[in-house]
Amino acid sequence: MSKQVWKPGNMLYPVPVVMISCQRAGERPNIVTVAWAGTINSDPAMLSISVRKERFSHDIIAESGEFVVNLVNRQLVQACDFCGVRSGRDVDKFSEMSLTPCVIEGVSAPAIEESPVALACKVKQVIELGSHDMFLAEIVGVTVDEKYMDEKGAFHLEDADLVAYSHGIYYSLGEKLGTFGYSVKKKRD
Repeated sequence: MSKQVWKPGNMLYPVPVVMISCQRAGERPNIVTVAWAGTINSDPAMLSISVRKERFSHDIIAESGEFVVNLVNRQLVQACDFCGVRSGRDVDKFSEMSLTPCVIEGVSAPAIEESPVALACKVKQVIELGSHDMFLAEIVGVTVDEKYMDEKGAFHLEDADLVAYSHGIYYSLGEKLGTFGYSVKKKRD
């Protein structure tokens, strides 16, 4: 097997692609697309997003201290891409993409009604990293679309047709390969 050596770069793919909604008091809400988001703690529930300093949403998040992470499914991928290549300085992304801002408990920023899962977040710390600032945030509220709930109240996120991002390309998640712990689970005869 032959390998090439490349200069250092971020090749940790695929990553979840999410739409971050945010809002300053008295102004229209905005959406920024972020591919650098991740879970960082379970108790309290926390996540991080990294946003370029020159992005319009950066200052909104820094000033308001809150944002909403909206998961992206197949139905939202075009809107997600649009929100990643257009600036909220110039366009009302909710209006242009026919998205619906909705109330989510815990923050004043709106969630995106069309998203299957929304996570309301309060910024706890900002780490300046260079091209991006990392916002470490506590998840203070979660909404899920009831159409992914079964009759017993179990949530089936796998039915939401979520999207991942890999090196400039959006992908729909594929087939189930196993469940956590399946490699050590005892087999029945």
